[in-house]
Order: sequence, then C-alpha cells, then structure tokens
Amino acid sequence: MKCTLLLTAISGHLLAGLAIAQETDSPRIEAPIIVTAPGPARSSDELIGNATALDRADIVGRLSGTLGDTLSGEPGVSSTFFGQGASRPVLRGLGAERVQVLTNGIGVIDVSAASPDHQVAADGIDADKIEILRGPAALAYGGQAIGGVVNVIDGLIVDTLPERTVSGEAYGAWNGVNRGTEAGGRAAFVAGPLVFTLSASQRDFGDYKIPGLAESRQLRHREELEHEEHDHDDEDEDHDHHHEEEAAVSGRLPNSFLDTETFGGGVSWVGERAFAGFAVRQQTSKYGLPGHSHAHEEHHDDDDHDEDDHDHDHDHDDEASPYVDLKQTRYDFRAGINLDGPILKAITGTLSYSDYEHSEIEGDEASSVFKTDGIEGRIELDHALAGFEGAVGVQFLDKSLDATGGEAFLTPTDTTSWALFLYETRDWDNGFGIEGGLRVEQLEHDNADAGKVEFDLYSASAGVHQHFGDGWFAGAQIAYTERGPNESELFAFGPHLATEQFEVGDASLSKEKGLNLEGTLRWRGDRASFGMNVFHTSFSDFIYLAPGAIEEDGELVTEEDGLPVFAFVQDDATLYGGEIYGEYYINQGPLGANWKFRSGIDYVRGELDSGGNLPFVPPLRVTAGADADWQRVMVGASVEWADNQRRVGEGQLGTSDYTLINLKTALKLSEYGIGREGTQLFVEVRNVTDEEARLATSVLRDTVPLPGRNVRAGLRYTF
Repeated sequence: MKCTLLLTAISGHLLAGLAIAQETDSPRIEAPIIVTAPGPARSSDELIGNATALDRADIVGRLSGTLGDTLSGEPGVSSTFFGQGASRPVLRGLGAERVQVLTNGIGVIDVSAASPDHQVAADGIDADKIEILRGPAALAYGGQAIGGVVNVIDGLIVDTLPERTVSGEAYGAWNGVNRGTEAGGRAAFVAGPLVFTLSASQRDFGDYKIPGLAESRQLRHREELEHEEHDHDDEDEDHDHHHEEEAAVSGRLPNSFLDTETFGGGVSWVGERAFAGFAVRQQTSKYGLPGHSHAHEEHHDDDDHDEDDHDHDHDHDDEASPYVDLKQTRYDFRAGINLDGPILKAITGTLSYSDYEHSEIEGDEASSVFKTDGIEGRIELDHALAGFEGAVGVQFLDKSLDATGGEAFLTPTDTTSWALFLYETRDWDNGFGIEGGLRVEQLEHDNADAGKVEFDLYSASAGVHQHFGDGWFAGAQIAYTERGPNESELFAFGPHLATEQFEVGDASLSKEKGLNLEGTLRWRGDRASFGMNVFHTSFSDFIYLAPGAIEEDGELVTEEDGLPVFAFVQDDATLYGGEIYGEYYINQGPLGANWKFRSGIDYVRGELDSGGNLPFVPPLRVTAGADADWQRVMVGASVEWADNQRRVGEGQLGTSDYTLINLKTALKLSEYGIGREGTQLFVEVRNVTDEEARLATSVLRDTVPLPGRNVRAGLRYTF
C-alpha cells in the first residue's frame, strides 16, 4: 500500500508535468487571491510561501466538528485532534502557540492555544472563506504566527456591494458515525449603500463510533509490561480491573459528543471608494472530554442499544464524564478607504472585542473556569513608492486571562502588546521580484503571582522570486522570527487533566527565535498545476514540555496529584521538510466527464539539537484523489495514507500507519432549475474501510482514535 500510494502521487505530478506541453482552448484555472498576506493583494501563485484558500463550497464539503479537523488533509496541515469537540490546525509540525488562528484578520482571543482540549472560537461552519499560510507569517501577525496563519473569514462585514439584492445559502447534513445533524444558513440583503448580513449554524453530534478498541495497541502492550513488573496486591488488582474495563471500550467512544450553535449579524455601508461595517457573532458549545474516564463508565458495543439511547450521550450527571461549556461573544468593526493616490493607496482599520468563558464541568459543578476578554486592533496603510508596493501598519492587543477552580493550572494574567510592521515588494517587467519586511513588537505579561515579564521582539524577512513566461514561478525566502512565551509556558502550575500531566511553567523562559529558509517551484497551465515547497527552520531556545520534577517537602518528585510532572523547558531544535502537490484537469475525458486529478506528499522532521525528537510531529503523508463531473452529477474518491511515526518525544508512544478512503457523489439540483449554482444533494462515505487511525499530533492518540466509517448526506441550497 505504501509503495502504491507513493507511485500514485508521483504519477499525478508527472501527469501535470507532461501537460505543460499540451495546448487547449479551455479557460485557464486561476489561483485564488490571498487577502491574509501582507502588502498588495496577490494570488497564491505569487507568494513564496505555500498558501491555500478554501471557498464556501470547499468548506461545506470538508466540514468536521472543529477547525483543525476540517483543514486536516491539506498539504502540510494536520490536527491536534481531541475528539469531536476540540482541535487546532498543525502546520508543518507546529501548532498551538505557534499557529495564529484569526477571524477576519484579527486573533480569535480565546484560550485554545493554552490546551488541546480548548475549542477554537472559530470553527469554519459559518465561514465564507478560510485561508492558510504555512511558514512564518510573523511580519504581519506577530511571533504567534511563527508556524503559519489560519484566517477564518466569516463575511459578516463586506467591502463591496453584492451583485444581487438578496443572496445566501442554507445547508443541512446528517452523519451516521455519531447520529449527528449539522445545519447552517447565511444571507445578505442590499438596501442602497447598506448591506445587512445574517448567519446561523448548529451541530448536534452524539458519541462517535470507533473501528476497534479505544486504547491503542502500543498502549495496551506497555501496560501489560508494566503489569508484569508490579506485585499483585489488592490495590493493584482493583487498578487492573479498571484497566481491563478501560481497554475493553469499543463500539462508540464515551463522552465524545458535541453540541454547538453560532449566530451572527452585521451591517455595512459601502460607498464608491470606502466602506465601514459592524458585526456581532456569538458561539456556544458543549462537548465531552473523551479519553479520561473510561474506567468509570459502563459502555457496551451494542449498536441497537445505542440507537435507542441517543439522549444518554448528552447526560452529564456522572462525575466521571467531564465536559466543557463554552460561550464567546465577539464584536468587530472594520472600515477602509481607497485613496488611490500616487503614494498612499488605501487605509484599512479593524477593531475587535471578545468576551470568552468556558467551564469544565464534572457532575453538577465546574471544576475549573477559564475567562478571557480582550480588544485587538490593526491599522494598515497600503502605499507605493519608487517602484515598491507595500504596507505599513500598527497592531495592538490588550487582554486578560483568568482561570479559577481546583483544576485551573493558570493564575490570572494580563497581556498587552504593541507592534509596528513594514512590508515591501517590487516586480520588474522581466518577471524578477524582491520582497521583505520588518516587525518590532513589545509584549508584556502581568501575572498575579509572578509579576511582570516583558519581551522585545524583532522579526525580518527577505525574498526573491522569478516569474517565467511559460507559467513557471521560482522563489526563495529567509525569515528571522522571535516569539515571546505565552501564559501557559510562563506561569502554569497545577494538574492539567486534559493532557493528564502536572504542568509547570517557568517565568524565566527567554524568547524563542527561529531562522527559516524556504524555496518554492511552481507551474500553472490551462489544465494542470504543480507546486513544491521545501523548508528548513532552526530554532534557538525552542519551548516544549518535557518530563520534569518539582520540590515537595525538600525532595524532588516526578509525580504530583497522581499525574506525571511535565515542565516547560528550552532547547535548540530543527524542523525541515516540504510539500509536493499537483492537479490535472481533463475536459470531456473518459466516460464523457470533466476529470480532476490531485495528489500531494508532505513531510516534516523535528529534532532537538541535544538529541531526541520534537513531540507531536506528523509523519510522512501521501494523498490522492479524482473527481468526475458530468453536467448534473459528480462522483469522486480520495485516499490518504500516513506512515507510522516512531520518532516521538520523550515518554511518548509511536503511532501506526493508516489508510483512509473517502467516496462522494452529488446531484446538481441547479441544473434542474432549483436554486443557483452550488445547489446540490450530496452523499459521502468517509473512512470507507472503517480503518483505525490515530494522529501523531494528538495528545490523546493512545486513547482517542479518529471516527470510524461515516455516511454523511445533506443538501446545500444557494439563492
């Protein structure tokens, strides 16, 4: 299977290469415009870094429970998968505090980076577009973007008038793997220069089916070895009994439910050369925290019993079934003016305020409560001078984080930052271009116990690229980025049950520094495209969690509150790898269909300079797919193969390789006069072979596998 998939992917890229010499009258397939990148608007083909944009149709077709899972599978993108309820994107092996998740170009202002069990307050279900920038984007968004940026654009504030007076969409879908429903709707109404927008969505997912046992083979083997090494006293026998129950969990994963609702609305004024808009969005969510309480739950592999007991999935009265109750209200204001002057081209400003709270509930009480509220703003001036085009801007953030309760591992912290950034690019008529920029930031954390910690952060980048007349593009870039430690890395101290660790921060940590080298080679023709990115990042003082010890009664202990002690430490580290991806189109090909073939390979390797591996790094992965499109019907298939991961962090277990096969079909109702383009009935089967799959990037990989076979059917209606 491994060789077959590699050959499939490579042959897909060879097909794209062979298509270079072919002539066709079909319209050229243009690359999407990426608005997240700094400076003048450019397409993804004009950026040295690897950039991807998913439109609304792509998002609906890929939707999962959370943002990371929806995007996982894109080249260089994985997920921190924490069941259906929480995940963040992992870009080229970097996640959490090194991947900046934005909403409309401004941070989400939540606590999702503090822990993998914290849901991102922007999951894509009501998004109009999602853009992904891999590699350092810190010049525009700060050190938290040292690994990349994911920008969720919800479309509640518009800067151009829609073509239609009334437009929108509604969709709904049913999922068999969790007996779950999902639905969403969005609409825009134009009244003169005013545009009113509305959006709403919901998910109601029960516990999901898993292909085999909840515990991985590696974990069961290790526990068997540990069992053989211990004496069998009464306490051990009781522990063994609990372990047997835990290891036997199968069928459906207990406490893996998800309920979410989002509501949003906005109003925008759009003039000939200016716009201004205001929007409000509220997200509420309840989701289980799987993988921690199997030993205290009775669960049977009885699908008939499950089907009659859907409400039981949402019963949170059992103290052994913790869940999260989350709510965020966000207010956004955005305005801009197109000056089109000889030097100053445009001015755009954004201001966002967020009020976020989530409670981790056990039984009838909140064991911990996380609250954060903050305001973030950004002003950007687009300009042109002496042949250069670029942007200069200022960004600020003022937020507070407070965690209370017996399981809160963070003490109250106020964070403020100010940054000034400059980005410039220039292209000559011969296709050669240069680009570069600078960013200076001052960051301060004020902790209730440890006091103030300040960081002066500097980032810079420079790149060159060459456009060739036959569709080729080549570029190289060097970027230096500094990141200040976040609240968890500095001030954590206490039991963190989500990761089953007693986490210890270090207020003396220094800033993290990364030097990134990246090269790209791309080609785009009328019927095919090909791309390759390679990167090498050297980190100084890379921050990560490692087994540690704390002092108790004058002695060093490696376990506290029944949990192993893990401390945030620093070491130099290196990451390197790349992505190869391609697409090939055939109009009126075999069986009279329009065909689209795609394939990709991505790889990343993470090493500590002192020896050992970086934790939670994804393995080699190969993807391939094909879609056949007749005028009224579309069918498609895709396959994703991930290698085993044996190069893991200290104390971690490896993962096995897996192959996921997906099938889909859609009936285009718009071809029958129902709705506008995009209206369709769709059916897909995810994980057709019911394969057991575990992500190396998940802290729960040994107790929480990916969902099993899922039949998803739904309707999307556009108007």
